[in-house]
Amino acid sequence: MKIKPLHLALAALFGAGSAWAGGIQTLEMGTVVVEGEGGLAGTAESATVGTVTAEQLENRPIQRPGEIIEVVPGLIVSQHSGEGKANQYYLRGFNLDHGTDIAISLDGVPINQPTHGHGQGWADLNFLIPELVEAVQYKKGPYYAEIGDFSSAGAVKLHYATELDKDLLSATVGQYGYYRLLGAQSGDFMGGKLLYALELGIDDGPWDVPQDLRKLNSVIRYTQGSQARGYSVTGMAYDNRWTATDQIPLRAVKQGLISRWGNLDPSDGGIARRTAFSFEGWNEQATHSDRILAYVKNDYLNLYSNFTYFMEDPVNGDQFQQVDDRYTYGFQASRAWLTPFGNIDSETQVGVEIRYDDIDVSLHKTKQRQRLSTVRADQVKLGAYGVYAKNDARWNDWLRTVAGVRADLRQTTVDSNLAANSGDASATLISPKLSVIMGPWSKSEFFVNVGRGYHSNDARGATMTVDPTNPNQSVDKVDLLVPATGFDLGLRSAILPKTQLALALWRLDMDSELLFVGDAGMTEPSRPSRRTGVEASVYVTPKDHLIIDADLAYSQARFTDDDPAGDRIPGAVEGVASMGVSYHPPRGWNGGLRVRYFGPRPLIEDNSVRSEATFLVSTDIGYRFKRGLEASVEILNLFDAEDSAIDYYYESQLQGEAAPVNDIHFHPVLPRTVRASLTARF
Repeated sequence: MKIKPLHLALAALFGAGSAWAGGIQTLEMGTVVVEGEGGLAGTAESATVGTVTAEQLENRPIQRPGEIIEVVPGLIVSQHSGEGKANQYYLRGFNLDHGTDIAISLDGVPINQPTHGHGQGWADLNFLIPELVEAVQYKKGPYYAEIGDFSSAGAVKLHYATELDKDLLSATVGQYGYYRLLGAQSGDFMGGKLLYALELGIDDGPWDVPQDLRKLNSVIRYTQGSQARGYSVTGMAYDNRWTATDQIPLRAVKQGLISRWGNLDPSDGGIARRTAFSFEGWNEQATHSDRILAYVKNDYLNLYSNFTYFMEDPVNGDQFQQVDDRYTYGFQASRAWLTPFGNIDSETQVGVEIRYDDIDVSLHKTKQRQRLSTVRADQVKLGAYGVYAKNDARWNDWLRTVAGVRADLRQTTVDSNLAANSGDASATLISPKLSVIMGPWSKSEFFVNVGRGYHSNDARGATMTVDPTNPNQSVDKVDLLVPATGFDLGLRSAILPKTQLALALWRLDMDSELLFVGDAGMTEPSRPSRRTGVEASVYVTPKDHLIIDADLAYSQARFTDDDPAGDRIPGAVEGVASMGVSYHPPRGWNGGLRVRYFGPRPLIEDNSVRSEATFLVSTDIGYRFKRGLEASVEILNLFDAEDSAIDYYYESQLQGEAAPVNDIHFHPVLPRTVRASLTARF
């Protein structure tokens, strides 16, 4: 894969901006270190931003595509169902569900889906092709004016390559019915570069009821121009269908009713489809740079789930169907230009974002995928409009500031099958941001960040007035936009040879954790909260092609109001640690080793029930021959740990039980799994 310098358009996209005369080196974990003392020191706005290149991603053993973003320090990517369902994300004291407070995009096109049938902010990454990812950029905290919805905990931006070093054909065979075939090619075409890829995947898994996953995935991209001026057109198509392997109650395993790999409703599962087209253009001049992005995409999900078994309906069971079919249209534009005043170097960036979602979303009671009744069905029109401005100024040799402000408007119209839940709603929010950067002193910089961010709530919650399961029961409307205020203190240092260090102390306050619960078809109000934490990362390159990295994060999440139920936030991540070694020369032996610790979490407000910790070790080893042929073996869960990928605590009722039972419901990690690949580059 050809690793080219990320063009200014990408820097502007992520708000880094690099139009300073003479260029800028950026202090980011896994990229380049700050310049020596004197001169401009870099463009990092906080201690918790970074860029990870394809070279660093190559020898990271991963079970599922979404795990590629675990390169973000402190981020855990998990799953509680079949591999066609969006992942579960954990970061900075959040159980982010399927994407509520982490903004994820690919080449600028947002992945998160507001007002989604299953979960607000739904971010499904199963369509990713890891071999095409050229860079992963991350920014944690709500301090960046160019990043809007779902970014309270942070943002992750993925970038696909526009050209490959060599064409590739790769075949993988693994235990438990795992097969994958990938072909990718790029070359000259009509004065530009054409890249296309096709992926086929099959995965049954270790489950007693085979997962029967079948995936078809394709990408085509045409790029013309140079790093200074050009455009790119991208098309993607993805289809995935599977039988679900949802979380199971611990008591059912202990009683011998099912095995650890068992299933209480074999008809659970789903279909996910995605089609997307985007156009990106960039223009870099000596004193300014411009970028535009336009996209249209269709996302479809048809999901069958049963988490409580026979608690609501002892006869037919509690299976439900969630359907989400949407078209999303978007446009983004930004300009960055030099704005010096006096002896002060300064750059200003302004931008506008427009997004419109046309959503057909519904919830139905089912039995073995056959509809019994409709809980609710809605047509939702949702417009999201944002403008921002930011100024990056270097006041002297040791002081730099980044000041920004963002304004967001939401407008929605909901047409519900229950007239009482139809209506219009709108909301606005102003979000100021400020970063103060001091240094470098001894190749070290210090950061102070404060800012407001937000996440949106499901539009249906902003218009509904009655419970869709009981129209005689009134409910309160919720706000469309929920603000969050954050504060960071950070340090980044390259004082040690070939080593980059980062340390951050942070706090985040949220007015409310209101969420629309797709499983119930209504809004579940939550409470104000405060999260605090510490993060530390180290990145070492002791010799060519050898990378050692480690990170440690600890968070404390608490509700801040008085409630006899307790002040713990169920599922909130606390301790996370990871370490990796990667050796990847162009020929000969190569390999990587990853260690991941996912600490115990409170599962109930009074902290009386907690999850167990998860400790996983995975590795891969390969050999590159002279003529572009590589053979590799990947071993996931090397020591065959019998841990949980995720844990919940709630009421459910098994068939034959007289009443609901509170219990831990868990999804096991895969057992030790071996996958062998043969890749030809030509």
